[in-house]
Amino acid sequence: MFQALFNSLSGLFSFSRSLDTVSNNVSNMNTPGFRGSDTFFENVNGGRGTSVSGEGLRTTPGDVRQTGNATDLAIDGNGFFILRDADGNLHYTRAGQFRFDDQGFLVDSVTGFQVMAIDDVGNLVEIDLDAYRTLPPVATTEVTLVGNIVPGTPTHVINSVRVYDTNGNMHTLRVTLTDNTAVTPGSYLVTVADETGATVDTGELRFGLDGTPAPGFNSMSIDLNYQGVAQSVTLSMGAPGSFTGATRLAGSSTNMGARVTDGHGVLGVTELSFDDNGVMQLVYSASERREGPQIALANFSNESSLELSGGRLVSGAGTENRTIGRPGDATFGVIAGGSLEMSNVDLTQEFADMIIIQRGYQASSRVMTVSNEMIEQLYNSTRGG
Repeated sequence: MFQALFNSLSGLFSFSRSLDTVSNNVSNMNTPGFRGSDTFFENVNGGRGTSVSGEGLRTTPGDVRQTGNATDLAIDGNGFFILRDADGNLHYTRAGQFRFDDQGFLVDSVTGFQVMAIDDVGNLVEIDLDAYRTLPPVATTEVTLVGNIVPGTPTHVINSVRVYDTNGNMHTLRVTLTDNTAVTPGSYLVTVADETGATVDTGELRFGLDGTPAPGFNSMSIDLNYQGVAQSVTLSMGAPGSFTGATRLAGSSTNMGARVTDGHGVLGVTELSFDDNGVMQLVYSASERREGPQIALANFSNESSLELSGGRLVSGAGTENRTIGRPGDATFGVIAGGSLEMSNVDLTQEFADMIIIQRGYQASSRVMTVSNEMIEQLYNSTRGG
């Protein structure tokens, strides 16, 4: 009877601890990246009651919800994001609630720990936006003439040809084509003037009998000089035999224009995102895009043995069963940008667990009551003797 009393008492303690776990799961059901836990019981020395042997982390993923934030990331599959604190210690999380701090580093929004990327040789590095905020200026090297000029047109002027110098400053050129076919069939004399109207260069372009650019005369070099820096720009009519560039055809209108194929001033980031492989994608303009660092992921061979600290972090995990890799590779999941993984707590399961815990607690309490009544009856019968 005395052993039954102690057994029921151990049951009360164990069920109470189990209820603590359930209550923690329920309270964190809306915590991003939270992994629920289960409490495990064990028998004590065969017939001497029960005790809590430990807790196991649930490894099933939570629901992924779109947030619209470019720096919010979720993992579709296996893996943990890797965070590094100020002391260089590594932590792991499924909660991809990230932001760029004042210094331009991608950090966890709650802890402020830096989010780790993986470089080409597999080293962990920080993600620094400052290195990608702007693109340096690129000087224009080519201008392509497109469209048609009708034979017999004496002069055709193309205004507002915008080119960039090596410092990223934009300049406007005017290209004038003068019919020279009386001297050389298909020939046009080209004059290039700057914003002031001053001639900066001259040359000649020719068309073949088929109305497409003539071989050897389908381009010319324009020599420019801005702030003492020489710059060469190729004025091209396209490939000989091709009708995709400049043409000289009858039966059509004169609509020749110019397309600047390269060059730009200083460009800033207009859009930022992360693709399925965790690579940062940066957009500077319609034609200028760059790739940044790639998010690093960690995987553990025995994930259920991990313990959460602070509700969302796995801290102090050893390296012996850890693998670091890239999203989409081997056993690692892919990245869902603009999304967050929520808690994997199932409220229905928690309610069912609470009912079981409540019944177990009531039963243990009843056993204690019965044991106490039996002991009391034994004492009473002894006094009566």
